[in-house]
Amino acid sequence: MTAGDGNGWVVLPDGTQRWGRYGASGLLLHSTETAGAGHVLLQHRAWWSHQGGTWGMPGGAIDSSESAVQAALREFGEEVHGDIGEIVLRGIHRQDHTVWRYDTVLARSVEQRTFSPGNNESAAIRWVPVDEVADLRLLPAFGEIWPEIRTALSQRLVLVVDAAAVLGQAAGASMSADAPGAAVRLRDDLAALAAEGLGTPALPEGLPLVELHRWLPQVVLVTEEERPGLPSVPGVDVVPAGGSGADTIAEIVRSRSETPVLLTVTARPDVHERLGAAGTGTVPPEWLRAALGALGHAGSALIHR
Repeated sequence: MTAGDGNGWVVLPDGTQRWGRYGASGLLLHSTETAGAGHVLLQHRAWWSHQGGTWGMPGGAIDSSESAVQAALREFGEEVHGDIGEIVLRGIHRQDHTVWRYDTVLARSVEQRTFSPGNNESAAIRWVPVDEVADLRLLPAFGEIWPEIRTALSQRLVLVVDAAAVLGQAAGASMSADAPGAAVRLRDDLAALAAEGLGTPALPEGLPLVELHRWLPQVVLVTEEERPGLPSVPGVDVVPAGGSGADTIAEIVRSRSETPVLLTVTARPDVHERLGAAGTGTVPPEWLRAALGALGHAGSALIHR
């Protein structure tokens, strides 16, 4: 496994060629710093390149040792000049051609920074208003998925986890002597889940989300602490309840009402009763156990009693 071992053409069953022996991926940055639907950062491909003169996202071949996200970030660094700054990964859209795939990594850019071509593969790098993308001469494959991608850009999956319910410590259950350690393991398992994501089949039916290969959720872990104790980590915001866990969870949902989809993991019936708004859903701790188990992160944190 060496850097660049993904370079090479793959012939699809219809006889057309695609670049990337192990598939390819690209990074689509979305900025909502201005009013409206925001902007996406697009690359105008050099005339001499494959399907040159069209607009798409920076991207390229995946090496055998890389994930789609790693390859997309590397390719962005090679093809785009400028500091990418703070970004939030949201999901991965996959075009699967059986013998080859293209993964579009969706990310929100906290700032609309200035970028320019990083090499001769790009004729231009430009922030394009979302409402004007369809008017450009798009790379055909990108044009095919753009309507679905556009909808996904406006969506965000937030996973609200009731730590006490998941760890079997809610409402009168005896507190385990290893409760602090179990909470740390749960937080770290959730950080892995946030990084690796959830496939659409793993999500409960009825959530108003575009069907992506993986959704990369923002995780909010609600603990029974009265004050901050367990620190947050990348991908997981730890929020102490400071009283009623049910009240805190309901308040989180209300405060994030602009977010299209919130999924709450809890066993409390009072929380189920409060979360009836559109774009929200609840699942039991067993669902989280299965989701983490599928990623190999079930661990000893999920002590559901």
